[in-house]
Amino acid sequence: MPTKKHERAVYGRVLLKLSGEALLGPEKTFGIDRAFADYLADEIREIHALGVEVAVVVGGGNIFRGVSDSAVGMDRVSADHMGMLATVINALALQDALERASVFTRVLSAIEMRQVAEPFIRRRAIRHMEKKRVVIFAAGTGNPYFSTDTAAALRAAEVGAQIILKGTRVDGIYDADPRKHPGARRFETLTYLEVLQKELKVMDSTAIALCKDNGLPIIVYDLRQKGSLRRIVTGEKIGTLVEE
Repeated sequence: MPTKKHERAVYGRVLLKLSGEALLGPEKTFGIDRAFADYLADEIREIHALGVEVAVVVGGGNIFRGVSDSAVGMDRVSADHMGMLATVINALALQDALERASVFTRVLSAIEMRQVAEPFIRRRAIRHMEKKRVVIFAAGTGNPYFSTDTAAALRAAEVGAQIILKGTRVDGIYDADPRKHPGARRFETLTYLEVLQKELKVMDSTAIALCKDNGLPIIVYDLRQKGSLRRIVTGEKIGTLVEE
């Protein structure tokens, strides 16, 4: 959908958090759905065209997760490193989709691999964003025992993002999984403490605490609803807002 000329973004810099499972698309159970990657790239392109500076953190669960069933019995540090490498594959796939959509993109990895990605350097990341390049942060924090949710909160704070936008398969935060419990109640707004106290599976507790400490609001929305990202950055109330 083309960006309307009268639309204005209410955020100057955002961080988009995508799970690795997002790249599966509607039907795949493993790997990357190229058509859905192209769809995600188009959603990002729309807000980029509004002048929003965009950073992305993508997970690796569509390929490998350090805490998945397939990692049972493995050394946790080795398994987490494998998960980090999976996020690099996803970051490169998303970069390819974005650049085919004519959006200049840079992948910055927390694990140094100069042949495929730039090393993460905070000032360099900010400079890329100032030059209107989409920045994709890969390899999580570069440390085991930390999720890509925590990486998203950390990177958002480091680059001065105004908000974290977490794209999921449901249209907000519920008190139970709405795909399994049709009567589940959706929240319009929540505080960080409510998320922690209710043990809602929005982001892990470390990520939520980091957002709370740094005053970083989070919006959880359904990434499959076309145009939702653009509607959020232009001020429309979509999904569930988590703030103080």
